[in-house]
Amino acid sequence: MRTITNTEELREFCQRAREHPYITVDTEFLRERTYYSKLCLIQLAFPGADQDSAVLVDPLADGLLLDPLVGLFRDTSVTKVFHAARQDLEIFFIDHDVIPEPLFDTQVAAMVCGFGEQVSYETLVRKIAQASLDKTSRFTDWSQRPLSQAQQTYALADVTHLRDIYEHLSASLEKSGRRRWVQEELSILTNPDTYITRPENAWQRVKTRSNAPRFLGIVKFLAEFRERHAQDNNVPRSRVFKDDALVELASTKPQSMAELGKLRLLMRDARKGVIADGILEAVKSGLAIAKENLPKPDTSRDGLQVNPALADLLRVLLKSKTESFGVASRLVAPAADLDAIAAGLRDVPALRGWRHEVFGADALRLCNGEVALSAKGQRVILLELQAMDE
Repeated sequence: MRTITNTEELREFCQRAREHPYITVDTEFLRERTYYSKLCLIQLAFPGADQDSAVLVDPLADGLLLDPLVGLFRDTSVTKVFHAARQDLEIFFIDHDVIPEPLFDTQVAAMVCGFGEQVSYETLVRKIAQASLDKTSRFTDWSQRPLSQAQQTYALADVTHLRDIYEHLSASLEKSGRRRWVQEELSILTNPDTYITRPENAWQRVKTRSNAPRFLGIVKFLAEFRERHAQDNNVPRSRVFKDDALVELASTKPQSMAELGKLRLLMRDARKGVIADGILEAVKSGLAIAKENLPKPDTSRDGLQVNPALADLLRVLLKSKTESFGVASRLVAPAADLDAIAAGLRDVPALRGWRHEVFGADALRLCNGEVALSAKGQRVILLELQAMDE
């Protein structure tokens, strides 16, 4: 197995990769102790049976620059193939301001091709490549050097089998005419906003039992401080303080170091120094914010009058349609979308794009009383009500 440790070797490999229609990519990284992922290894492969067609790239090697790979990622003549790409893409966007294009995610494609929801790479290797993976090295420390033979073998398999998987899924999409479906799904992964965490919006991810405006105002400033501190110091936000401590802080509203010291859920390091100062300032800001500027929770779906019978019918229709098309049900419409449709909402993903073709159009006809559902043997069929009336 070849490991690239200098920029010139990487440039030579990337130049060879440009001669091929696609390249498979994977990464190994650590994130347990940092806010941002630490890139530890990159695996690359292009079509071919020779040993040099698949390599490991050591981003921790002294003097190695990833500029040639960034250039390859921007070369639109070569498709970049990942499996479950989101975390890999986040690393390259944060570290190098690049999102590989054109992009192909085999997990997304597999769901469209009927392999189930969030299918694992191991499953696709077994079903498509007719091979098995040794996963014993999966949770090892990828920052340690030298890498063991087992680690290298495991890492390289993540891109060599990916070639067979990509070619199989790509051919299947071409045959079924569903390539556009995958492209619609990938628009989220290729949008830079997917990888930008804005501290001022961090409060929206905190689960609370209360929607009282003043309480949410304090939550907002506490969550914003925590996010900025975590980003600036590259530590996990849970190392600053956890969500349960944040909610406790917003409820008790401490305004002095002494009051902070009495809290039950706050970690010791957060009771002093810059974190303690930041907490007290955030609470102060939350208490001082004008009433009209207090954050407002999204209540657009609160109090919806869901028709339970219609929601059940939509579930039956979804199961029938997705089985017929051979596509994962949850990819088309999660339960929340079905309830929203049954409550009369129409601005939901299940009614747009390729989902409209698979499910949305008939779902609307069902809601409008234009069709009914019936069983015929093992199948659920649609009956045109107008035709029945005639």
